[in-house]
Amino acid sequence: MIKITGEHLYIKEIEIDELTDSVMAWFSDKHLMKYYTNSQKVITRDSLIAAIEQGKKEGNIFTYGIYDIQRELLIGTLKLGPINKVHRTSDLATLIGDYSFLGKGLAAEAIKLGNQLAFSVYDIRKLYGGMYESNVASIKAYLRAGWLIEGRLKGFYQVDGRNEDRVLVGCFNPKYFSEIEIEKVRNKQENYYE
Repeated sequence: MIKITGEHLYIKEIEIDELTDSVMAWFSDKHLMKYYTNSQKVITRDSLIAAIEQGKKEGNIFTYGIYDIQRELLIGTLKLGPINKVHRTSDLATLIGDYSFLGKGLAAEAIKLGNQLAFSVYDIRKLYGGMYESNVASIKAYLRAGWLIEGRLKGFYQVDGRNEDRVLVGCFNPKYFSEIEIEKVRNKQENYYE
């Protein structure tokens, strides 16, 4: 079993029996889900189990638990995928679901562990993602985890009848991208986000 450990957290593939009622409550919490899914689709235990099993079977989506080292407690989830096997790119989404662990900088650590997982275990060349421009905490967490802002999609989301931009972020595996290539992206960040 793959387990990657950081300073305060570790990640490992989540077990189906860990999807308890308290964990599933994260996926029906309006505050936690405000930015988590673009489709606003309801995530049930059955749909989550089906997605985990299908992703694993197809080898393109992998769901990991985020655990507090000290308490050996599941505090969130990390989803790698869908993985594009031709280009070796993937999305990486994290969720700290346990409120007692929010606001402590742990999301950035979880994302760093996800970067390590993607690059060293799955040989992903590039990770990508996008978030609501108003989701400042998430943007900052990804930036602290070594991601860079690559662009902005004007009015991508419609929130309460108003347009909201999508901030595009990426993380580059140094095995496949030179420091010069990465620095060029870093130097353009301010064009897309203040």
